[in-house]
Amino acid sequence: MAFWIASSPHNHIQSKTSAIMRLVMYAAIPGILAQWYFFGWGNLIHLAIAMSTAVAAEFFALSLRNKKMKNQMLDGSALLTALLLAVSLPALAPWWVTVLGTLFAILIVKQLYGGIGHNPFNPAMAAYVMLLVSFPIQMTSWQPPLALMTVELDFINTVWAILTGFTLDGYSIEQLRMQVDGFTMATPLDTLKTDLTLGLTTTESFENPLFGEHLAYGWEWINLGFLLGGIYLIFKKAIDWVTPFSFLMSILVCTFIAYSITPDGNASSLFHWLAGGSMLAAFFILTDPVSGATSTKGRIIFAALAGFLVFIIRKFGGYPDAVAFAVLLCNMAAPLIDQYTRPRTYGHNVKTPKVQENKQ
Repeated sequence: MAFWIASSPHNHIQSKTSAIMRLVMYAAIPGILAQWYFFGWGNLIHLAIAMSTAVAAEFFALSLRNKKMKNQMLDGSALLTALLLAVSLPALAPWWVTVLGTLFAILIVKQLYGGIGHNPFNPAMAAYVMLLVSFPIQMTSWQPPLALMTVELDFINTVWAILTGFTLDGYSIEQLRMQVDGFTMATPLDTLKTDLTLGLTTTESFENPLFGEHLAYGWEWINLGFLLGGIYLIFKKAIDWVTPFSFLMSILVCTFIAYSITPDGNASSLFHWLAGGSMLAAFFILTDPVSGATSTKGRIIFAALAGFLVFIIRKFGGYPDAVAFAVLLCNMAAPLIDQYTRPRTYGHNVKTPKVQENKQ
C-alpha cells in the first residue's frame, strides 16, 4: 500500500506582498472612479504624477542603500503609498505638491526608517500632514463638483491648471473654485464647521447645494466606492474586518451621542461616515499591518481610538477632516497598545506545583 503524505491543515500558503498590494490598489478603483465622475480628471493626474515620483524615489533610495532592486521595486508598496496620497489631495493642487509629498513619503517616512515593514507611521498620511501644515493654501484648494462649477473643466484644462495654476482660457484656481451660487468651494466638513461657527444650525447649513440630496454632494458616492472596495478586501481576506468595523462603530457611537444631545450643532453619524475620508481610512489606511496594532484586541482598540480622535478633531479641532492626524496619533500609540494586548505565551498561566522539601 502506498503511503500518502500531505501537509497539515494549518499550513496555509501566504500571499506575496506584491499580490496583496495589487489587490488593495484594485479595490480602490471604485472610489477613484467616483472621484473622477464627480470632480473630473484632477486626482487621476495627481495619481500619475505621484506614482511616477514614487518609483523614481524608490529606485534612488534603494540604490543608495545597495539593496536588491527587483524584489523591493516590484513589491507595489511605493505605488500604493502614491495612490493613497494622490486620492487624498485636492484635485486642483499644484503638481509640485504631489511631488514633494511623494518624495517625503518614500524617502523620509519609509526608506529612512529601513524600508517596507519598518516605518512607524503610515507614509501617505505623514506626507499629507506635512503638506497640510507646510502649504495650507494649496492643500485647501478644493474644487466644486463638476455639476456646480461655473467653468467647464476638461482634461486639457485640468492638466494646464495643475501645471501652471491657470486654464488655457486664463481662469485661475480661485475662479475655478467658485460655485454657481458665487461662494468659494470647500469640503462639506469644512463648510459645516464654518457655518456652525457663524451660528447657523446643521439644518440651515445643509441648505447649501454643496450637500446635495444625500448629505455630501459627490463625497457620499466616493465613500461608498471605497466601502465597496473594502468589502472586497475583506472577502478576499486581504484585511481583517475587525479594524474597519471598530473604527466605524467608534465614529457612530461618538457622533450619535453628540447628535442626540445637540442635533442643531452636530451632524448625523451617516454624514460623518460618508463625508471626508472616513471609508478610505477604515479600509485602506488603518488596516496597514506595519504601522498599526498586531493582535485582534489591539486592532480593536487601535481603530476605536482612531474613530474617537476623528470625531474630537472634527468637532473641536482646526482641521475639519482629521483622518490623517488621527492615524498618525494612533501610529504613535500602536507600540503601547501592542504591549498591553500581546497574546500570552502558551502555558504562561499554568502553575507548576511546588516541590515540598522533606524537613528533617
